[in-house]
Amino acid sequence: MPDIPWSTPTQAAPYAEVYVMASRFETASLTGAIRFFLKAPGIILQIRKAPGAHGAALRARVFSRTFLTLSAWEDRDALYRFARSEPHRSSSRAAAAYMKESGFTFWTVPASELPISWGEAERRLAQQKQGY
Repeated sequence: MPDIPWSTPTQAAPYAEVYVMASRFETASLTGAIRFFLKAPGIILQIRKAPGAHGAALRARVFSRTFLTLSAWEDRDALYRFARSEPHRSSSRAAAAYMKESGFTFWTVPASELPISWGEAERRLAQQKQGY
């Protein structure tokens, strides 16, 4: 299945620090993966309109039931405002019913380092899972 590539809704100031989040979701079933994938474009569109959003991407492996997300924000508060708003709020609550496992990691980088690579996101998620 195709990924949703990095998009930059609002360019960050060149010397700003941005707040980055990477997440990994594994669904319990293929049906859950399809549900997750069908909701993803709406959430990405929401990010593109969200105040303080500096970038987002999705890596979708539907048949493996695994999804990675990557986003960059003005600050932690901008990310949390987005997470509490619709449709993300309802979609994430509904997804809990078909999720097998999920993981999140957060860090800051200079805006000049955007977009973050998938390799960096996966490395940080693996460290988070191992408890580093």
